Amino acid sequence: MRLINFFFLLNTFRSTVMDYEHNLTHIRVAGYVELNKFRYFFFCIMFVVYSLILCSNFTIVYLICVHKDLHRPMYIFIAALLLNCSVFSTTVYPKLLIDFLSEEQIISYSACLFQFFMFYCGSGSEFLLLAAMAYDRYVSICKPLRYAAIMKKKNIIVLLIFACLIPPLHISVLTILSSKAKICKFDLNGIFCNNTMYKLHCLRSKFLTIFGVVALVDLSILPMLFTLFTYTKIFLISYQSCKEFRRKAAETCFPHLLVLFSFSCLVFYDVIIARVDSDIPETLRFIMTLQMILYHPLFNPFIYGLKMKEISKYLKKILCGAKRAENV
Repeated sequence: MRLINFFFLLNTFRSTVMDYEHNLTHIRVAGYVELNKFRYFFFCIMFVVYSLILCSNFTIVYLICVHKDLHRPMYIFIAALLLNCSVFSTTVYPKLLIDFLSEEQIISYSACLFQFFMFYCGSGSEFLLLAAMAYDRYVSICKPLRYAAIMKKKNIIVLLIFACLIPPLHISVLTILSSKAKICKFDLNGIFCNNTMYKLHCLRSKFLTIFGVVALVDLSILPMLFTLFTYTKIFLISYQSCKEFRRKAAETCFPHLLVLFSFSCLVFYDVIIARVDSDIPETLRFIMTLQMILYHPLFNPFIYGLKMKEISKYLKKILCGAKRAENV
């Protein structure tokens, strides 16, 4: 009996060691093009962009936090969206900056799984936050008398928790299943770990594919359809009202629609390029992937900073104060 227990413990230890070695497997990040020639150029561009993303996002979040007249549901959701955007960028940019300066672009499989998890959690949270913002605008414009009762503090907290917890619950399943999959390829055809990671597996699990589609529907397609349906209803109701009402509805809804369109294009590209085996030239794939992580994280703070009057008002005060300080 003791001998059987010994062999059982030995087998358990062996499987644990194998799992540990599996997670320490290093993947070569093979999506870079002409890196030796433009190494420092890419690094400088990405460093400046990353700095702009963090500074612009945190500036607007700071303004929303310190000014009490911005402590309203719409601005709270905007602050949450910008914080999520900063986390989303931090998932990708630091590793990119390291790769640009490294002779060999590699990542451990466990780190790749973590990047995959954080990337898609951020993506799912963004869609859910945009859906929550659409609902907030619908109640504000179409049911103004009930707005205070519906969008009270408790409900806002519930929506924020929902947007933060639902994506990890979905993506953790995909991450765990991917961690158990056997790897046959060690070259990642991309510059960070997204859906291209599935092509490293020896055999793509049917359950992994099915649950991936479920996660895509739950975290992207359904929130996007809800958002579009909500704004369509807002515009139909505002069309029947006076010109001033239509103008105000357009002013508050247009920035959210721009952000939704921008992020939907990002997700569409991610699904098409990463999931479908297509003969896309490496240079074109590299440029399109860079665009995916360059434009959108910068797009959010500039749209909300310039298009939302209350926020742009405080931004102008900061800029005017800086100019006065320089003149003095």
